Amino acid sequence: MSAPRILVIRRRYLGDVVLLGPVLRSLRNHWPEAKIAVMVDRTFAPILSLNPDVDQTLFIPSTTFGWLSTIPGLLRARFTHVLDLDNRHRTAIVTRFTLAPNRIALHHGRNVVQPSAYTRHAIAEDNIFDTQHITDYYGRVLREINVPFARNTPTLTPRTEDLDFIRQLPVLASIPSGTAKLLIHPGSRSPHRIWPADRFAAVITKLQASGFAPILVSGPSEKNVVADIQSHLTSPVHSIDQRLTIPQLAALFASTDALLCHDSGPMHLAAAVGTRVIALFSSQSVTAWRPFGEHHITLQAPMPCNPCLSPNFCVPSDSYHNHCVRHLSVEQVLAAVQQQLGRKS
Repeated sequence: MSAPRILVIRRRYLGDVVLLGPVLRSLRNHWPEAKIAVMVDRTFAPILSLNPDVDQTLFIPSTTFGWLSTIPGLLRARFTHVLDLDNRHRTAIVTRFTLAPNRIALHHGRNVVQPSAYTRHAIAEDNIFDTQHITDYYGRVLREINVPFARNTPTLTPRTEDLDFIRQLPVLASIPSGTAKLLIHPGSRSPHRIWPADRFAAVITKLQASGFAPILVSGPSEKNVVADIQSHLTSPVHSIDQRLTIPQLAALFASTDALLCHDSGPMHLAAAVGTRVIALFSSQSVTAWRPFGEHHITLQAPMPCNPCLSPNFCVPSDSYHNHCVRHLSVEQVLAAVQQQLGRKS
């Protein structure tokens, strides 16, 4: 039997693509000679270059020209298995055009999108995220092709050239050797999940007084968050202002002692390169979305939120539209950071 040719589809986001790791490792363990391709939105493709189980990266088509050039390539690839972890209309079309003999849809809920595009459906129960991690949900798709799921930690390996680039950043070079470095990524895809700037500033001030080296980093759309924090500081803080690629960001995480962040893609990226994380959660499920692996700390106020901080704004059923993270105190966050850095102030 020839080696399987497998296509795994997961469009976005950064954390979701990072967390494909256990599925990809399970496929590699089961079929060492398999050719494994992953199809994602172009923005998130660079992260796959750090995963040794990925042989090829493909892009989800988004234009007419993209579809016209992608479909012939799908046919030429002669995939034997397609695992669609999105089950959206575009990914169903991609799956159908592969003509693979094994086309599996992973779906959360009862109604599979375009069911005829698939040969089998892996349907998870509605409450799966109340009891299991998102990687366990992804692993459900492997049952349909009789591949054992290896529930291991997603692992990414930073590239040497990116580590060298990070070491040469003036900010890191200016920090005395032996000083514990805490990276702070204060942004979030949802502005309502962001911990208040004055509290970040209070943590930074206390850490500086204790001999630690806090370093702020953010994406291009989060510069205002960093500026707000800096406006509450009485002394300057280390900050990385230049734009980094995803692989460079992974190398930066691997070069620091811990990361303070929200529940976010960077949280999963840092955990995957072995950096200890302190993650601030709003109302989203810690069970489902916690940073995978050991030695991480997640902080979340008791749920349901009481009292509600913004009763005229918060939507309990939508974690992107509430302010629950603001129940976390400076003292809670500072204690978690000190624990991760292994040193008391």
